[in-house]
Amino acid sequence: MEASAAPHDPVETQLIINSPEQMRELGRKLAKLLRAGDLVMLSGELGAGKTTLTRGLGEGLGVRGAVTSPTFVIARVHPSLGDGPPLVHVDAYRLGGGLGEMEDLDLDVSLSDSVIVVEWGEGKVEELTDDRLQVVIHRAVGDTADEVRHVTVTGLGERWASVDLGVLSA
Repeated sequence: MEASAAPHDPVETQLIINSPEQMRELGRKLAKLLRAGDLVMLSGELGAGKTTLTRGLGEGLGVRGAVTSPTFVIARVHPSLGDGPPLVHVDAYRLGGGLGEMEDLDLDVSLSDSVIVVEWGEGKVEELTDDRLQVVIHRAVGDTADEVRHVTVTGLGERWASVDLGVLSA
């Protein structure tokens, strides 16, 4: 009988982001680490910078179309302009809990050949894959003039076990 592999410890890095442009730059840097089949979950308060980060991801991946919040369409597909993977940008904010509504989007079909970014995906998409990147963005709630964001990037699963997330702070 073959023993199952032990789960990998999460890899994590923490960053301080001081402006929307730095958030976009973080997205561009993160894009260099991503490949087809990756799932990225974004969490943070309204206005924290999830879509701004995804805009940078789109730039870094070289995809077609302006990356905007998909709140009202739930999901947008941005095809690659080159030979990279398409970006599937999902906003799960209006979806109910559980994987049911998410399954209706057929993300598991897209997962193997796309980079899927899900805003507000906690408790909704974890079952898609054990390997995922979680990005949590914290901002000072109530102080809209404060651009400072504290970002925690955590890689979960075998896919991220050997990835140096420290390059994001360089």
